Amino acid sequence: MFYVWRMAETSFLDSLKRGAEKLLPARMRAGTAIVPVVRLHGAIGMATPFRPGITFAGLAKTLDRAFAVKGAKAVALVINSPGGSPVQSHLVYRRIRALAEEKERTVIAFVEDVAASGGYMLACAADEIVADPFSIVGSIGVVSAGFGFDKALEKLGIDRRVYTAGERKVILDPFQPEKPEDVKKLKALQKEVHERFVALVKERRGSVLAGPEKAVFSGEFWAAGQALEYGLVDAIGDMRTHLRARYGEKLITPLISSGGGLFGRRTPGVIGGRSPVGFEGPEGIGAGAAEAFVGIAEERALWSRFGL
Repeated sequence: MFYVWRMAETSFLDSLKRGAEKLLPARMRAGTAIVPVVRLHGAIGMATPFRPGITFAGLAKTLDRAFAVKGAKAVALVINSPGGSPVQSHLVYRRIRALAEEKERTVIAFVEDVAASGGYMLACAADEIVADPFSIVGSIGVVSAGFGFDKALEKLGIDRRVYTAGERKVILDPFQPEKPEDVKKLKALQKEVHERFVALVKERRGSVLAGPEKAVFSGEFWAAGQALEYGLVDAIGDMRTHLRARYGEKLITPLISSGGGLFGRRTPGVIGGRSPVGFEGPEGIGAGAAEAFVGIAEERALWSRFGL
């Protein structure tokens, strides 16, 4: 009789516990795995209120919040970027690695459309890279592009007057004929940046890289299957399936965002804020519009390299 009573009591307490657990937030329930998600979307170093991009200033607090989530199993980075500023790429990369080491947290990157150039540098901040089967990955190189307007000015009969202190102050001026010494200087800079990029990839991926160095570090890019063969990614799949297979069905993936509305926060990295599309008031409308147009064209060119 005592045994039956104890069994009934245990069953009642278990039912009570299960009922109480249902009232708790999902992240507090037993057996729940938490993996906060940070989206890294857009061209790097090119951000305005109407064209969100990736900058260190815009992401620093978001990353801090993601790594501060208590009890998290890992931090997921969802990457979709054609690259951009090498400096901003490296600053974000360094912050991710510093937080991962400080919090002793695993980082997993999930590539959507593209992780190329600086976008691939961001992926290298992860301990594991998973790419969608249709993703484009790679472009480990350095590029500088522009236009020459000297012949157009001559044809239009326009004189451009520039006064400098320092004979090399107007190096690579697009309104002057290209000079061999300027191109030599630019290529030397590109070579140094490229070597540092290669060293970073080798540091993070050296143990799994399998492709020929001449190809892997040529600036070429590949679909996910070839990237997997070369060791640029670790697996092919999607975030939900991959994380559930690793951490179980009781998985929650809260998206960690910067917060604030479009008009309720400053443009990342601009002291004192800035008006939309780079306008600085009536007197700056022309310059702001030109700057915005060039920025959009540059960003569009980055994406279009990958057919996007």
